[in-house]
Amino acid sequence: MFSAGDTPPRAGIRIGDSVLDLLPVLGEQVFAEPSLNAFMTQGRARWRDVRARITELLTDERHRRGVEPALYPLSRVRLHRPFEVGDYVDFFASENHAANAGRILRPGGEALMPNWKHLPVGYHGRSGTVVPSGTPVPRPLGQRPGEGAPTFGPSRRLDFEAEVGFVVGIGSSAPIGVGAFADHVFGVFLVNDWSARDIQAWESRPLGPFLAKSFATSISPWIVPLEALDHARTGTPPQDPPPLPYLTGPGNTGFDLALEIRLNGQVVSCPPFATMYWTPAQMLAHLTVNGATTRTGDFFASGTVSGPDREQRGCLLELSWGGAEPLTLPDGSVRSFLEDGDEVTITATAPAADGNRLGFGEVTGRILPSGC
Repeated sequence: MFSAGDTPPRAGIRIGDSVLDLLPVLGEQVFAEPSLNAFMTQGRARWRDVRARITELLTDERHRRGVEPALYPLSRVRLHRPFEVGDYVDFFASENHAANAGRILRPGGEALMPNWKHLPVGYHGRSGTVVPSGTPVPRPLGQRPGEGAPTFGPSRRLDFEAEVGFVVGIGSSAPIGVGAFADHVFGVFLVNDWSARDIQAWESRPLGPFLAKSFATSISPWIVPLEALDHARTGTPPQDPPPLPYLTGPGNTGFDLALEIRLNGQVVSCPPFATMYWTPAQMLAHLTVNGATTRTGDFFASGTVSGPDREQRGCLLELSWGGAEPLTLPDGSVRSFLEDGDEVTITATAPAADGNRLGFGEVTGRILPSGC
């Protein structure tokens, strides 16, 4: 969603360094809505038809005169959160990330918990603090582990997590099998699930994430339609033991997305999404198998995307090995965790039908001091 000048937010498509205003070129009121939710409820056939029409308008010379006045330079528009968020679930689907976190947090113990290879582990997040890219992130307060007793104050181990999100276009009151994934998921976007590792370490005994995760989750302003990612579909790493039947079936593929993380403009990691152990279709199948309903605007995220190599780790917890091996940035500065003023930007690309790379835009956030 974008706005130009004093106009209200409306739907647009990014074309290079421009934004195409869909309302005048398609002439449908649904694209004047301040979010994509109303359009997403129209279903997969409608999504496909609109995408085909836009492709025609952009590639057929006969339509140039009608399209050009609806193009706005990206530098002159304001970008907004692309959909109204319903429920939010965050998974833990990368074996590399899960194993690294286990080795850091449970030295000498098993890297993976016994259930990890039997189900996509996840938790229900807080939709009220899902914010659009560019929103500053104040350093959160909370209890931290201390000598004999906890202390209270700003997180000292603030982290980013490079993730990929999937937004539900068509909800369901019944379980969604892996083969029905494309009938329900509208598109894909980028997520930074900010994490306060010291608060998390104290409060996650024995339950899952709470204040360490609920203060902010940043999402990118652009949604890449699932239909646009057919050429990015790829095989998945071997799953051993074999998943239970409800986690198997046709359409259960991975996606060949190449992420890049920049800290203060400097590349610190390039995680590959193709290495994820659990697929997005399996995540959605597990999310709904108990009868949990889904609605338009619900989304789920992959959890931190990490590859097998150090330069492919998707968070500072891994990149600095829990602070024991501080990360040296290209400019010579050193980080174990985020400092006030640090800016994190996550981008991604995927193979496109024309042989080029399809961009996802970016999700960016800057850390402010606590209380700002």
